Amino acid sequence: MHPLRPSPGEHTIGARDLTRWYSRPGRWLSAVFGALVDRLRNTELALLVTLALALVLAVGGTMLAGEIYEAVAEGNGIAQLDQPALGWILAARTPDFNAIIATFSASGGQLWMTIITAAALTVVCVVWRRWTPLVLMLIAVGGSLAMTVAGKRLTGRARPPLSDAVPPYETSASFPSGHALNSIVIAGMFCYLLVSHLTSKLARAATVTIGVLYVAAMGLSRVYLGHHWLTDVLAAWCLGIAWLTVVITAHRLWLTQHRDHSLRKT
Repeated sequence: MHPLRPSPGEHTIGARDLTRWYSRPGRWLSAVFGALVDRLRNTELALLVTLALALVLAVGGTMLAGEIYEAVAEGNGIAQLDQPALGWILAARTPDFNAIIATFSASGGQLWMTIITAAALTVVCVVWRRWTPLVLMLIAVGGSLAMTVAGKRLTGRARPPLSDAVPPYETSASFPSGHALNSIVIAGMFCYLLVSHLTSKLARAATVTIGVLYVAAMGLSRVYLGHHWLTDVLAAWCLGIAWLTVVITAHRLWLTQHRDHSLRKT
């Protein structure tokens, strides 16, 4: 089987067929993508064009979110949520717990997150004999990094005071949280890939639960350490969910086109 073609069970999650579009917007989107494939005469090229356009919109959405944040911050609305959260955390910290949380949070940094993701992807691609997980993850991570850079450069938001933070300190802009954004995108993509291959409902539920707990812990660890404001993390989660939705929808469109092509051949 071609490593960039859908595997036999890839188009389903349990009883749900990912190539079936039940909503009117979904059917419209599938039809538009099908027309693009017909024009370009290449499903993969149409997918790249679609994702490139989606990435531009995602980065634009991140910049819009930054503008909205600045407007709210100027009215001191952010302080009503961020300052109480930081105050509660300062009162709850202990030296031993600080060390544990700092070690865990470091695993979500660029170096260790890259190593862990690459190792996990290698196992998945070798076991499944597919390149699709690698392609999807590269697209997802590339988008999340672009959104992180765009948001930080636009807002330039200062992090919480160093006197309230746990070392090692960070100096880049605070909004959005890169750890929170990248972790939700990477964990979300792994969950999506795994649940599409798991047959047990319990295994699928356990996979999603572990993913959600990991994302929550990573995001909140950044607030606990005083490296980010709570709203930095909340915004990152929202942006990450939006980008995940785009990538997963694009994958479903790709699966749909390959299914339709196979039906036409028969």
